[in-house]
Amino acid sequence: MRILLVTPPMTQLNTPYPATAYLTGFLRGRGHDARQADPALTLVLKLLSRDGLTAVRQELEAVYAAPVAPKGKAAKRPFASRSVEHFLARADEYIRTVDAVVRFLQGKDPSLALRIAPGGFLPEGPRFAALDQFGSGEAGEDPLGWAFGALGTTDRARYYATLYVDDLADVIEQGIDPRFSLSRYGERLAASAPSFAPLRDNLEAAAPTLVDRLLDGIAEELVHTHQPAVLGLTVPFPGNVYGALRMARTVKRLAPATRIIMGGGYVNTELRSMSEPALFDYVDYVTLDDGEGPLLRLLDHLTGKTGPDALLRTFVREAGRVVLKSDTSLHDIPFRDAGTPTYDGLPTGSYLSLCEMLNPMHRIWSDGRWNKLTLAHGCYWKQCNFCDVGLDYISRYEEQAADKIVDKIEAMVAETGQTGFHFVDEAAPPKVLFALATRLIERGVTITWWGNVRFEKTFTPAMAQKLRDSGCIAVSGGLEVASDRLLALMNKGVTVDQVARVTHAFSSAGILVHAYLMYGFPTQTEAETVDALERVRQLFLNDCVQSAYWHRFAATVHSPIGKDPARFGIAILPRPPSTFANNDLDFHDPVGTDHDALGKSLKKALYNYMHGIGLDLDVRSWFDHPVTRPKVPKNLVAAALAPKRLSHKS
Repeated sequence: MRILLVTPPMTQLNTPYPATAYLTGFLRGRGHDARQADPALTLVLKLLSRDGLTAVRQELEAVYAAPVAPKGKAAKRPFASRSVEHFLARADEYIRTVDAVVRFLQGKDPSLALRIAPGGFLPEGPRFAALDQFGSGEAGEDPLGWAFGALGTTDRARYYATLYVDDLADVIEQGIDPRFSLSRYGERLAASAPSFAPLRDNLEAAAPTLVDRLLDGIAEELVHTHQPAVLGLTVPFPGNVYGALRMARTVKRLAPATRIIMGGGYVNTELRSMSEPALFDYVDYVTLDDGEGPLLRLLDHLTGKTGPDALLRTFVREAGRVVLKSDTSLHDIPFRDAGTPTYDGLPTGSYLSLCEMLNPMHRIWSDGRWNKLTLAHGCYWKQCNFCDVGLDYISRYEEQAADKIVDKIEAMVAETGQTGFHFVDEAAPPKVLFALATRLIERGVTITWWGNVRFEKTFTPAMAQKLRDSGCIAVSGGLEVASDRLLALMNKGVTVDQVARVTHAFSSAGILVHAYLMYGFPTQTEAETVDALERVRQLFLNDCVQSAYWHRFAATVHSPIGKDPARFGIAILPRPPSTFANNDLDFHDPVGTDHDALGKSLKKALYNYMHGIGLDLDVRSWFDHPVTRPKVPKNLVAAALAPKRLSHKS
């Protein structure tokens, strides 16, 4: 029985999402005929091509270039965005250059950098206006000289080419399909959607968009090429749901005997209480949590080895009702037995390395192809009150031996020819990281790696240097609210001083550091938010972190905050009954801080800090309205980094 595993549009363009690689490796290890494909990448490559842009132009011209006058009235041309206007004016240039630019971003035509970097080769749309912020505008000035100098030709060209791609994505979103972007597709239709109706209405619309039609064609090609008996759709985010169901719809029409399974991170968090029968017009099964166990049981059932009740955490529709089937005698596959991921079947040479931001740490997410690997299952801390700590992917913690990890690394390098690794743990355990670093060094395995950590005090300067020696180039971790009071309330297990010392140890070892930041936490005041920005400024100023991102806090139904909001000083607001997705919770915080007004200023300040701009400015200057003076000492971080002096009694 052949099973085809796919990640539907959209996800990142520089490297495959790892779920299908994990499951394909596992199923093949159990003797199954498992294949995988990446229709998200295929869709983008079809759009960003000579034929794709020709079709885009034809559709746009039909809407914007030939206005029809109502009877008795003057013709009125529909409004077109700046991006659409610019594309239509220079469509021939875009169509002429697009194939070459894509090949360059795939690493297949590096010499093209010598034409792109000086400027003038690419049509420069609205996204290129961002270049103005890096220079004074004086004649002869190179606004990006500080970033690329005289020799950074390839990186400069990649940055320009990324702006070019972003311009085209804007054109498609603003003129062809408002649901589309390069990293998500129809996200608003699925995120915490209490009803399935909007998704169904879009899927069954009488006039599918160009993007829809291309995806329908891709699904048809996959059916004809692989002829799967089972199609597995991994749906990690809300921005994959519409694409998944669009593909499922086509497969149902072309190959009604093919059984369709949907699972993944979105399903695991948002569909746990789902009771919507209409979803099963598109899929046959919906599985929860790790996919290995449920997939094995389903394949046993579909091949007649077991009955319809011998399933593990699997939703089905029976007699018009949604039923969760989970035989209590069945268990998950231990993490140590999950096998080695494989990228066989994925077009690893066709992904696009983009340079979305000039910050060297921030660009790692979109630049370069990374082999993805998980060091341990779950989170060893699992105490943060804002996190879904009760769900399996967090709560069930399992380690594996360092030598076994290195064996997997060597197998993946041999298969892909790539030595870059992104360890995708919720938080890589320090004990496992240190053991892994030791074995990589002892076994002479040369890789380049990065991953997510908690800023534990065990990451001393000596340990940071050891990780660097083993190939670590970057780490990311949560500083969250940058306030000791709120860090304690969320049970983060760190303090600002500790984070300063740990991040400085990483930076001093030559490891780039990214900090996840949060604003809008329950009971957070405006003054605390201003103070948090001051602490972040000092962390950048003292070279503790090089990159960061502000997230708006969201209460979720599976978190300790969502389950006991009163303990955190908030009240959950009433919401309509949900038959479909259920995750984000609206709440009332009696403190009443206007976090929407603060968020824009926080992000503006951070964007500048990541480019080394404005670190000497008073943080109040970033806000659009008067805010209180920060109460944080100007030397807070510097003092935390100062050597501790021992006192001696005389």
